Amino acid sequence: MDSNLKVNLLDLDKAGLEAFFSELGEKPFRASQVLKWIYQFGVRDFNSMSNLSKSLREKLIEIAEVRPPEMLSEHRSHDGTIKWVLKLDEKNCIETVFIPEADRGTLCISSQVGCALDCRFCSTAQQGFNRNLTVSEIIGQLWVANQAMGCQPREQRMISNIVLMGMGEPLLNFDNVIKAISLMLEDDAYGLSKRRVTLSTSGVVPAMNRLKEVSDVSLAVSLHAPNDELRNEIVPLNQKYPIKELMQACKNYIADEPRRKITFEYVMLEGINDSRQDALALAKLLKNIPSKVNLIPFNPFPNTNYRCSSQEKIDAFRDVLIAKGLTTITRKTRGEDIDAACGQLAGQVMDRTKRKLRRDSGGITR
Repeated sequence: MDSNLKVNLLDLDKAGLEAFFSELGEKPFRASQVLKWIYQFGVRDFNSMSNLSKSLREKLIEIAEVRPPEMLSEHRSHDGTIKWVLKLDEKNCIETVFIPEADRGTLCISSQVGCALDCRFCSTAQQGFNRNLTVSEIIGQLWVANQAMGCQPREQRMISNIVLMGMGEPLLNFDNVIKAISLMLEDDAYGLSKRRVTLSTSGVVPAMNRLKEVSDVSLAVSLHAPNDELRNEIVPLNQKYPIKELMQACKNYIADEPRRKITFEYVMLEGINDSRQDALALAKLLKNIPSKVNLIPFNPFPNTNYRCSSQEKIDAFRDVLIAKGLTTITRKTRGEDIDAACGQLAGQVMDRTKRKLRRDSGGITR
């Protein structure tokens, strides 16, 4: 059978895999067996799935496959960060980043080819947008990363945390992201704790409300400004979902869980959003929301007009927030030498929006 006509089992969550086996006349427990082979042991070859009958293995070889994205290159930073460039099709690539720390290993996963939004300080956004990733292209990043590091999650877990903070806005690819998250949390697959899976959004309010109904993973919000006037400029989505609506959605998301907090991400841009007045305004905005603030030093990319705030400015901003009772940390820049730091992921995007072309020709200004 043509491989293009085969069912890629990475596209199916547990419910989808159970339905797939039911259609084959098999018992639903086959889904659990195959999930373990694929995700816990990293097995693609159906013949190696020894607890399946020979007839089922032969049937799977005929109609199905396990096809993750293709790794094009691996880049290692002096600080231990690893970036993989993954090929999706003939025109599009994405980037996935692994960040090792003493107490955890975090994988930063992409959800779109490029990004449908246009945050001014983000390199990914400047590449434009092509399409959403499929379930297999999202969960496949975790599969490829484990393979690249020679890790079988059943025996050795190097990746303990997932952040959907790579290329794209996860909530604009809602259904596929939710199915991929279900595989991250599924005991028969990766079995991660919901507290160790974080979805980052720029503030797609209706989807945030919808997310609360189907998942309770950790939530991070790319805020970056304490008022609508400034946020309208650097995060244009704010013009559609202003800060008041965004803050209400944040409160709703954790309303029934008093121990939970929203993480607010705030990129530090010199002379733009880093004044003492900005810090005070941010503290006032977040006063009644259980929260943690991550200050992110701006990571430069070609043709940007922005510069990173000085360390002195970042420290002063942090101190104001802490004095106002907000848990605040400054995120350590990792992987900057391989363009793997926050806001630097670019990949290869066949841009349907023509955003980059218009910007390069002077059609879009800042």
